[in-house]
Amino acid sequence: MRPDGCRLSTLLLVSDTHHPARGGAHPGGLPGPVWDAVDAADVVVHAGDWCSTDLLDRLERRAARLLACWGNNDGADLRARLPETARATIGGVRVAVTHETGATQGRERRARRDHPEADLLVFGHSHVPWDSHADGLRLLNPGSPTDRRRMPTFTWMTLTLHDGVVDDVVLHHLEP
Repeated sequence: MRPDGCRLSTLLLVSDTHHPARGGAHPGGLPGPVWDAVDAADVVVHAGDWCSTDLLDRLERRAARLLACWGNNDGADLRARLPETARATIGGVRVAVTHETGATQGRERRARRDHPEADLLVFGHSHVPWDSHADGLRLLNPGSPTDRRRMPTFTWMTLTLHDGVVDDVVLHHLEP
């Protein structure tokens, strides 16, 4: 709760965990600081490319609430349990979670067209963190906490949602 009594929801954003190929090096599939963030969050958001149901099962058991979708590397077992795009209203913010948004060029325009009902779009796929605004839509990509690819660090995001506002977005880094 905020001092004025309004409900504040804390979110953890992750994507592209590629478990067990990448996340398997960590106890439970994620680095310790990310598990700490899972425990602290009201909602854990995963934007796809799980690669196995093992991490999904663990997050479902441990997270207070999970909002998640499947990614291009996820097989039939994950696609049977997760939507291509997950949606929820949290703290008055209409959230959509999808894996792919296409090329960087024109991303905001496509995202607004493809998710006209959303205030916040969380996506993955590139493993590159992203934070932009376009025509009333906030776009966030947390990167990856387990597969940094071209990035110098592993990354994930935390933020708060309240009264229809996306606030306190923080990109977290973990050295390799």
